[in-house]
Amino acid sequence: MTCVTQMTDRRLSLSPMLTRMRDRSPGLAASLLGGALAAGLGLGSFAVLVMVLWISSPYPDSGPGGALHVAAALWLLAHGVELVRTDTLSGVPMPVGVTPLLLVVLPVWLLHRAGRDAADAESEAAPRTAWAGVVAGYLSVGGAAALYASGGELRPSWVWTVVCLPLLAAGAAGAGVWTAYGRPRGPMPPWGHRGLDALPSGVRRHVDAYALEPDARRFLASAARAAGAGAAVLVGGGALLVAVSLVWHGGAARGSFLQLTEVWSGRFAVLLLCLALVPNAAVWGAAYGLGPGVVLGAGQVAGPLSSAAPGSLLPAFPLLAAVPGAGAPLSWVGGVVPVAAGVTVAWFVVASAVPGGGVVWSRGRAVCCVLLAAGLCGVVLAVLAGVAGGALGVGGLAHFGPVWWQVGAAAGLWTVGVGVPVVVGVRGWRVRERRAWKVGVSLPSWLSRAEGDRSSPAEAPERSPSDVQQVAADPSLDLYDFLPSDSTGSPWHEDVPREARWAALKEASAPGEPLEPPESG
Repeated sequence: MTCVTQMTDRRLSLSPMLTRMRDRSPGLAASLLGGALAAGLGLGSFAVLVMVLWISSPYPDSGPGGALHVAAALWLLAHGVELVRTDTLSGVPMPVGVTPLLLVVLPVWLLHRAGRDAADAESEAAPRTAWAGVVAGYLSVGGAAALYASGGELRPSWVWTVVCLPLLAAGAAGAGVWTAYGRPRGPMPPWGHRGLDALPSGVRRHVDAYALEPDARRFLASAARAAGAGAAVLVGGGALLVAVSLVWHGGAARGSFLQLTEVWSGRFAVLLLCLALVPNAAVWGAAYGLGPGVVLGAGQVAGPLSSAAPGSLLPAFPLLAAVPGAGAPLSWVGGVVPVAAGVTVAWFVVASAVPGGGVVWSRGRAVCCVLLAAGLCGVVLAVLAGVAGGALGVGGLAHFGPVWWQVGAAAGLWTVGVGVPVVVGVRGWRVRERRAWKVGVSLPSWLSRAEGDRSSPAEAPERSPSDVQQVAADPSLDLYDFLPSDSTGSPWHEDVPREARWAALKEASAPGEPLEPPESG
């Protein structure tokens, strides 16, 4: 009995420690559950899609276990994890590193929503606790999925799994928590100041003059908006180029689509794959318009400057069948895309440099904003080009897609080459137009004042002291001449009351001559 009592006392003594842990990290359990639920929903969606295709296939290669392994591998591929295919004819494992960018939308949206819900107004979790809980819950399910997928034919690369899965989870969940708190913007962190101190003196002076003054938020926000608009125009123009090329090579694309498979389930799977690769194709089109082009493997590059046309070595696939040949009209039409992006960046910068009612930026400040926007646009295009390509095998297929550093450099150079002259010219034109508008506004007001002066009545001439003395000494003036008179000639004592007559007489009399009120009756 004594032993039982001691155990009971020990069990009761643990409750304060659990209470302290709960008080230190309120909302941690809910955040963990939210992250795990987000990962489970993503895995479930991929599993449902793969199982539908497996059921509808007349000749499945494996059982339901193999289909679930493929679903887990595709879910990891949606996070940027490179897969390794083991069932090859040569027996050599082949990497599959091209991530369909449309698949990335689902896990990013689920993570963003989980982070936002974990840090909403009704939750008791701190921002760091909510973020850490969502990421930990998501990675726990992701690690289990990676272990399960490693037993299938498409196995994840552990190096890519360790890098890409936590990076995507942390970024998307952090964006969700930041959104829940109203997207606050705090001061520059200490590492930012240390980085600025490490810059050369000339560069630091320009940064202090244009980015760290009180108007720095407007400058940086304008550059970010312009860079985003330029990147959107590049990607949108690339998508338009791909659509035009598909229409131009419609017969070849249709033939490759029908050549891949004859069953409807297989054609549906190919159609879904083409739809998932549409964002990748848009980035490929942007790289084609910028000039570097797209590496198709085996030393073949599809670009406006390439002399050799892509041969018959390309596999049968609708998007690859629409690759334009050397000297095609689309090669030169693609140059319109970077020009439009540079003009767009310049237009956004001019909108901030010459506002409607604010301070006008100098020419150097506007040019610096274009340079910063061009750098940001190049970084965005380099990242997109890096994630839109990857490996599809070994040897000549070790890299498929655009080269990221070439695309980023080309985007920055095109934006600077087009944006700087446009922003200088449009800014000068708007400044002159604004000055002309101010002159046009001030001129009518001056004319109206002049016309008002001309139309105003003449002022009465000033009286001299001699005139006043003559009026005062005139003996013909009587006391009653200061009283109001009637235009009809009626006597004043018939219309004016007694009190009014007495007040008028009192005001007209001299100060030294008091008047006696008249007797009534």
